[in-house]
Amino acid sequence: MVDNSEFDDIPGTTVFTAQRSHEGFHLNQFCMSLKRPENRERFKADERTYLDEWPMTEAQKRAVLARDYNAMIDLGGNIYFLAKIFATDGLSFQTAAASMTGMTNEEYAAMMLHGGRSPEGLRSKKDGN
Repeated sequence: MVDNSEFDDIPGTTVFTAQRSHEGFHLNQFCMSLKRPENRERFKADERTYLDEWPMTEAQKRAVLARDYNAMIDLGGNIYFLAKIFATDGLSFQTAAASMTGMTNEEYAAMMLHGGRSPEGLRSKKDGN
């Protein structure tokens, strides 16, 4: 497997690499299963039982149950697949993204309407600049 650790120094960003894609394959397949109404109903009726049908890691399952989208991304989840989970929960993409940044929905919307995050500031975790 390729070492993608050079991407780990980017503050506030998790790069979806081939390695993460491989690690998150089953998590992302689970997410895509939620396209089907009958699967959404089964998941909502008993989340743990439905998750146990997928060969995901325990950490991935715990992240789904906690709706910890940042952890899911760290564990190989792709945001476009994860969108199936928050849609199943009745959340908008904006609301889910706001929760991932620690902002309220209103704060996140205002930031995005004003051009998004500033390119100024912390550029490297290890260098602190």
